[in-house]
Amino acid sequence: MVVGGISFGAMSKRLYVVAGELSGDAHGAGLLRALKGMVPAVEIHGAGGPKMAEVAGHGLNDWVADAAVMGVVEVLKRYGYFKERFHTMLGELKEFRPDVLLLIDYPGFNLRFAEAVKRECPETRIVYYISPQVWAWNKRRIPKMVRLLDEMLCLLPFEPEIFTKAGLKASFVGHPLVDELSAERLPEGARRENLVGLFPGSREREVARLFPMMVETAKRLHEWRGDLEFEVPAASPELAGQIRGLLEDAGAGDLVKLETGSSHSLMQRACCAVIASGTATLEAAFYGLPYCLVYRLAPVTYAIGRMVVKIKFIGLVNILANRKVVEEMVQDAAEPVAVADCLRGYLESPAKRDALRAELSEVTAMLGGEGAHARAAEAVAKWLKNA
Repeated sequence: MVVGGISFGAMSKRLYVVAGELSGDAHGAGLLRALKGMVPAVEIHGAGGPKMAEVAGHGLNDWVADAAVMGVVEVLKRYGYFKERFHTMLGELKEFRPDVLLLIDYPGFNLRFAEAVKRECPETRIVYYISPQVWAWNKRRIPKMVRLLDEMLCLLPFEPEIFTKAGLKASFVGHPLVDELSAERLPEGARRENLVGLFPGSREREVARLFPMMVETAKRLHEWRGDLEFEVPAASPELAGQIRGLLEDAGAGDLVKLETGSSHSLMQRACCAVIASGTATLEAAFYGLPYCLVYRLAPVTYAIGRMVVKIKFIGLVNILANRKVVEEMVQDAAEPVAVADCLRGYLESPAKRDALRAELSEVTAMLGGEGAHARAAEAVAKWLKNA
């Protein structure tokens, strides 16, 4: 196999990889699949999710159901678990002695892990895939990243310049969502003008904070227009159980349809939606779904975040555009009356929906074309060869 002019042949190489969230698991699986095509003899160990484990085999542990915790308070509550996993994984890595450590997003854990690996196994090259958003919340981390990492693989077009100016090799590989979402496109005409999507996020605490408000929003909209239908996708069977319980508590089991693992389909069938801040907002933008963004954290976590976040917007679409394209409703502003009013505007006006779709298309074009997985895998393959 030749990658970038480098012949691998049957050369055996070792890769240790760490991802801690469902989105990282999906992106990591695409990268690993492409990498195995380039370097067939690569041996992969590490921790990730079910999709990565399916590609990598028995050497990769599935831990994302326990690892996907968001917020300072939430992480502190599970400090013992993360400490134990950290030391277990470090021990595994020291025994495995990989040529390259590939870290996928998940900066709170992964940057600390990089520091330990740099100290304990200095011969291991460290590549970071999916840049932590330090440009938003902690630029003081950049010198540390320059010291620890060998290369940063960036998904957003403005990120490489930030790192290269600081002295870290960085490359724009494009956003893997373009590949993943293109493969799941539905035929034209799938949208239904009376269907509203409710996307409460992929973490239990997100769902607990946001979904009851979304249900109240659906009730208000249904009172206004009785032919409206509502659907919520659950990222896992566990979340489906949680959502089902919340629907029963709200007496809305017959109002909102629950499906498991169907978010991309719903994004292409719904007329409009309310979406928890995160990757789903970028996915919806790619599919041209008009939506409003909502976001709630524990009060302490939010107060800390306000002190460190240095950007005007929290939604990736608005950050990429550097202007307000979609409505953002944060903390107390994320309440049923305001959200219902926003969605009602889209439901009443096809022209408003079309205008937003045009803006969303313009922004998502900045994510690069298809092939992000392969470009990222090629960068990793080069480090494997040179390690």
